Amino acid sequence: MAGTVYLVMAMRRPDFDPAAVQPHIAFLDELRAAGQLQLTGGFSDGSGGAYVLCNVATLEQARAIVARDPLGTLQSSDLTVHEWTTR
Repeated sequence: MAGTVYLVMAMRRPDFDPAAVQPHIAFLDELRAAGQLQLTGGFSDGSGGAYVLCNVATLEQARAIVARDPLGTLQSSDLTVHEWTTR
């Protein structure tokens, strides 16, 4: 599926709180139910993970969605959003 999606990198901070994981999963489940989550997963080395937002019109909208992610709001991970044109 070619087009523009938004790659979200979630890198764990040194003081990562495992209690943030369940709220983060619930957040991702909400995005999936809304048709805005294409793919998600953790890195095998435990350093963090990534997810791909789809059906989002702009980078600003993607950033607004990511600003609600409990990994960020609970300050457990550093989140960055990249506009990604796939082919």
